[in-house]
Amino acid sequence: MMNKPRVLLADDHTILLEGLRGLLEEEFELVGAAENGREVLTAAEQLDPDVILLDISMPELNGIEAARRLREKESRAKIVFLTMHSDSRFVKEAFRVGASGYLLKRAASDELVNALHEVLEGRFYVTPLITKDVVHSLLEPAGLTTQQSGQLTARQREVLQLVAEGKSLKEIATALDLSTKTVEYHKRSIMDELGLRTTAELTRYAIRHGIVAL
Repeated sequence: MMNKPRVLLADDHTILLEGLRGLLEEEFELVGAAENGREVLTAAEQLDPDVILLDISMPELNGIEAARRLREKESRAKIVFLTMHSDSRFVKEAFRVGASGYLLKRAASDELVNALHEVLEGRFYVTPLITKDVVHSLLEPAGLTTQQSGQLTARQREVLQLVAEGKSLKEIATALDLSTKTVEYHKRSIMDELGLRTTAELTRYAIRHGIVAL
């Protein structure tokens, strides 16, 4: 009997994780579940999954950033995003950071199973729920973007997410093993880079770009 493909689940909603387990366990070996982006990185290294089913809006480190880190670590796992975000910006960014598949959470359950099999065969998958205009935009050459979080460094993106989640400078410093002065410097640099002046504006920016969820 052939071994089942190994799948790591990543979503911060426990009920959804339980539903995914019930849906996938017959055809796949579910090796673990992560509820934030940092847990994804640790679990991927420890469990060596074939596929990571990843949400975009997750606490501490969002799915896009987690996928970017996985690619930098040369993880062999295929990445499939399962998310509520249908905007072309998120789809394009997902594939730019190494995704093999992109589905919406309102997709039919059999579509998810089929998508996982597709990417395991080395193909790419985009849900039919994504409009043709979005798919066509994926084929366009990447142009210059304005005020995109991708312009920021990896550290700045980390700080931006934690600021937007409402954490204090001291809490961020502890989480990232930095001094509060360094965190304050990064926050100011982010605001200068994005042309923003207040923490509220930073938070709105992070929500608008899917870095944190509402």
